[in-house]
Amino acid sequence: MLELCTPHARARMQQRGIRPAAFKALMDEGRVRRGPGGCDIVLLGKTYAVLGSGGVVVTVGHRYRRIPR
Repeated sequence: MLELCTPHARARMQQRGIRPAAFKALMDEGRVRRGPGGCDIVLLGKTYAVLGSGGVVVTVGHRYRRIPR
Protein backbone atom coordinates (compact mmCIF):
# COMPACT_ATOMS: atom_id res chain seq x y z
CA MET A 1 0.00 0.00 0.00
CA LEU A 2 2.87 2.39 0.75
CA GLU A 3 4.19 1.89 -2.77
CA LEU A 4 1.28 4.08 -3.94
CA CYS A 5 2.66 7.02 -1.93
CA THR A 6 4.95 9.78 -3.09
CA PRO A 7 8.07 10.46 -0.99
CA HIS A 8 6.30 13.60 0.26
CA ALA A 9 3.33 11.53 1.52
CA ARG A 10 5.63 9.05 3.29
CA ALA A 11 7.46 11.91 5.01
CA ARG A 12 4.16 13.49 6.12
CA MET A 13 2.95 10.15 7.51
CA GLN A 14 6.08 9.91 9.63
CA GLN A 15 5.94 13.56 10.74
CA ARG A 16 2.24 13.38 11.62
CA GLY A 17 2.37 10.03 13.42
CA ILE A 18 0.16 8.11 10.99
CA ARG A 19 1.12 4.46 11.23
CA PRO A 20 1.05 2.12 8.19
CA ALA A 21 -1.86 0.15 9.73
CA ALA A 22 -3.92 3.35 10.07
CA PHE A 23 -3.04 4.30 6.50
CA LYS A 24 -4.14 0.88 5.25
CA ALA A 25 -7.46 1.22 7.11
CA LEU A 26 -7.91 4.70 5.62
CA MET A 27 -7.39 3.44 2.09
CA ASP A 28 -9.53 0.30 2.57
CA GLU A 29 -12.47 1.76 4.51
CA GLY A 30 -12.38 5.52 3.85
CA ARG A 31 -14.94 7.32 1.74
CA VAL A 32 -13.82 9.18 -1.36
CA ARG A 33 -14.89 12.78 -1.96
CA ARG A 34 -14.09 15.11 -4.83
CA GLY A 35 -11.81 17.86 -3.57
CA PRO A 36 -11.01 21.34 -4.83
CA GLY A 37 -8.89 21.44 -7.96
CA GLY A 38 -10.08 18.08 -9.20
CA CYS A 39 -8.24 15.89 -6.69
CA ASP A 40 -9.85 13.09 -4.67
CA ILE A 41 -9.82 13.10 -0.86
CA VAL A 42 -10.17 9.88 1.13
CA LEU A 43 -11.66 10.48 4.59
CA LEU A 44 -11.84 8.23 7.63
CA GLY A 45 -12.61 9.95 10.91
CA LYS A 46 -10.19 12.86 11.28
CA THR A 47 -7.56 11.36 8.96
CA TYR A 48 -7.38 12.13 5.25
CA ALA A 49 -5.32 11.34 2.18
CA VAL A 50 -5.19 13.42 -1.00
CA LEU A 51 -5.01 11.39 -4.20
CA GLY A 52 -3.49 12.79 -7.35
CA SER A 53 -3.77 11.50 -10.88
CA GLY A 54 -3.57 7.76 -11.25
CA GLY A 55 -4.54 7.17 -7.61
CA VAL A 56 -1.13 8.17 -6.23
CA VAL A 57 -1.25 9.44 -2.63
CA VAL A 58 0.13 12.99 -2.61
CA THR A 59 -0.20 13.80 1.11
CA VAL A 60 -1.72 12.49 4.33
CA GLY A 61 -2.82 14.33 7.45
CA HIS A 62 -5.27 14.94 10.28
CA ARG A 63 -8.19 17.32 9.88
CA TYR A 64 -8.58 20.17 12.33
CA ARG A 65 -11.09 22.10 10.21
CA ARG A 66 -13.91 21.26 7.88
CA ILE A 67 -12.92 20.37 4.30
CA PRO A 68 -14.58 22.82 1.87
CA ARG A 69 -16.95 21.34 -0.71
